[in-house]
Amino acid sequence: MAVFGQCILTTAYLPPVDWFRAAARSGRLLIEQHENFQKQSWRSRCLILTSQGTEALLVPVQRNGDEKIPIRDARIDYSEPWILKHRRALEAAYNSSAFFEYYKDDIFSILDRRYEFLFDLNLDLISLLLRMTGIRAEIEFTQEYINEYPEGDLRKIIQPKYRGEALWDAKKEKTWFQVFPSGRDFVPGLSVIDLLCAEGPNSTEFLL
Repeated sequence: MAVFGQCILTTAYLPPVDWFRAAARSGRLLIEQHENFQKQSWRSRCLILTSQGTEALLVPVQRNGDEKIPIRDARIDYSEPWILKHRRALEAAYNSSAFFEYYKDDIFSILDRRYEFLFDLNLDLISLLLRMTGIRAEIEFTQEYINEYPEGDLRKIIQPKYRGEALWDAKKEKTWFQVFPSGRDFVPGLSVIDLLCAEGPNSTEFLL
């Protein structure tokens, strides 16, 4: 089991289980605030499991061509009704789960605030999800951009396109009941919402 004295993570929208697993196994959590926004990453998307398989939920960000946007300045695009789409998708995926009804109001309340900046939306969701999972981790922020930290640098590892060595042995990690298994094997890489809806207050046991 990998344990870090500190872990450096990117911001993320309804982050995957591994994001919270890293936070739970670290004594110090640093969120990168001096990078540029990168599309097709957990910074603005998450994966949930539906009756049709995995579904990506994307928070649209205002962009001007290929112009680089500091992550703190990435503005959310409300020209399309993405909040309604995400609410409906989460309800369809998890309404029949054991604990969704206990968490949905708090999650939806944050979504409905219509944040201007992606970083602020993510931060409030992360803080809420840390409390829900029972993880005791103080959030700190990077003071400058450092290309590579000597320990616990997970910014490139906990991302959807990472294909390198796994942080943890999947065979030794606990799995939970998923609403739509349909005979398939356990589906990894999902938002921590999937774990919370299945295990509720016991979620911490699956992260440590």
